[in-house]
Amino acid sequence: MASNIKAVIPAAGLGTRFLPLTKAQPKEMLPVVDKPTIQWVVEEAINANITDIAIITGKHKAAIENHFNPSPDLEDSLKRRGKEEDLAKVKQVSNLANITFIRQESQKGLGDAILCAKDFVGDDPFAVLLGDTICVGNPNCTKGLVDIFNNHHQPVFAVEKIAMEDTRRYGVMSGDKIEDSLFNVDSLVEKPEPSDAPSNLGVLGRYIFTPDIFNYQSQVNAGVGGEIQLTDAMNMTAQNNSLLAWKFSGTRFDIGTMEDWFRSHLILSHQYKWGKVIKDISEDF
Repeated sequence: MASNIKAVIPAAGLGTRFLPLTKAQPKEMLPVVDKPTIQWVVEEAINANITDIAIITGKHKAAIENHFNPSPDLEDSLKRRGKEEDLAKVKQVSNLANITFIRQESQKGLGDAILCAKDFVGDDPFAVLLGDTICVGNPNCTKGLVDIFNNHHQPVFAVEKIAMEDTRRYGVMSGDKIEDSLFNVDSLVEKPEPSDAPSNLGVLGRYIFTPDIFNYQSQVNAGVGGEIQLTDAMNMTAQNNSLLAWKFSGTRFDIGTMEDWFRSHLILSHQYKWGKVIKDISEDF
């Protein structure tokens, strides 16, 4: 069953692609429609029946913890003023899941952030959901990966078709199709030049791992910029055990780029009601 799967949400990055907007505000807290980006991510995990969640933060990410922790002063103020509907919304955020916050002392890359969750994960399989990426679809991306993991009992991650000129922004996989939209992975290359890319399938930021990944991740040396890449540990997994990739048919929004941030507002406001406002907000735009 999926109930023993935990979730790890890395959210400790500096958000340099969005400066100066992210100088004091975490990029994961940028609003999309009526809630911060990272709440969309947490709710995706919950909709995949995962309720034990660790968010990897940094010393500059207190706003994330504040968002999910109770707010006694705010709650008391809303109660005194009779704003019961707003009070319910605030309390709901604090009760979404069993959320643990883990501090990454310095930003050494995604692979290092995953290593920070080793004690939290223990012996359980776990999902990884990037905190600045929203994925929507039916099933949602994490739910689809959980179902594949439960059927095949192998680590699996999501990929999407990308333009060849964009390979410099992605980890890119090579492998053989074994089922519709499912691949057995041979290797991964981190941010290759288009001429060196083994395929047009890029990693999109959703994964299911077993604790074995920590053994490989601890062997990865820092690369360019001093960062420890998750892709390197995944490549070791593919070489030594088995690793699957699933082509996600939904929509991904990278809230690390201005273009996708705007797209997320337009498209998601079209699909979801904003509070009690029933009209299509995107039509106003």
